[in-house]
Amino acid sequence: MSTRRQFLSQSALATGALAMSRAASAAAPEVPPRGKKEPAASTKKGFWPNGARLAISLSLQFESGAQPERGASSPFPPIDPKYPDLPVATWYEYGVKEGIPRLLEMFARRGIHVTSHMVGQAVERNPALAKEIVERGHEAAAHGQTWTPQFSMTPEEERASYEANVRAIQRATGQTPVGFNAFWMRGTPRTLEILQDLGFLYHIDDVSRDEPFVVDVRGKPFAVVPYTLGMNDIINFELRNYTAEQFASELKNEFDALYAEAGGRRRMMSVSMHDRISGRPGRVKMLEEFIRYAQRQPGVWFARKDELARWTLEQAGS
Repeated sequence: MSTRRQFLSQSALATGALAMSRAASAAAPEVPPRGKKEPAASTKKGFWPNGARLAISLSLQFESGAQPERGASSPFPPIDPKYPDLPVATWYEYGVKEGIPRLLEMFARRGIHVTSHMVGQAVERNPALAKEIVERGHEAAAHGQTWTPQFSMTPEEERASYEANVRAIQRATGQTPVGFNAFWMRGTPRTLEILQDLGFLYHIDDVSRDEPFVVDVRGKPFAVVPYTLGMNDIINFELRNYTAEQFASELKNEFDALYAEAGGRRRMMSVSMHDRISGRPGRVKMLEEFIRYAQRQPGVWFARKDELARWTLEQAGS
């Protein structure tokens, strides 16, 4: 778990520097970059369906119940792994007992749908909750069968993990996932080919752009719907120790900047929530206030990632 914390700490520093850079850019007049040609799909006017100006993609990571019994990352100080860490187990349980149900009620109030990346083992332990997520109109996407990092697996183990994850989601929800998120975004050189074989349309393990795009996998198009570290609850609440109000300010600044850019190019805002973190009462209140703010602006489309992936693939093929 120390490497996980180190990754988060480094990411927090990087995203902090990026936020300062974006703030400076937002204050300056917009000047088209010289010598840079955007992909044709990115410069199309009215890229999004129905004339939408900006797409917002919310991720809800459904992980509680799949964490390892010992050594799982948490706000508690680490203890010798030979002892059971009982409080940590209850911290993760909060995600399925309180966090996801509270978030689902809020999404229903706001009339939006999100993508839930589900770890297979978490689904198997909480099948009724997984089913409710889908019944409420949200997307069930894959997140591996367990918390075992994909990069440590053999090719056979990696494929078996994805197949088991798909089966777990299908049994609980009746939905077949078409999107994927690897453990800490760290897939392998084989991942996209395996996903393609299994019928997936997209993955999110990329933070290089503020819009979806298409990559070539064995001569066939495969969609990428980028993830976020800057608008990620783990980074902001656990590493930066932000209050809900501070994170709300980050969300609004990100939205305002992307909404302005969206006047001339395709833009997507990504926000990442984890069941046990964003599901706290005050944080849900803050998130709902942000969603309400965004919904007051014309042309904002809250979209599931499968919708974004399919639209991106259609545009790439047109």
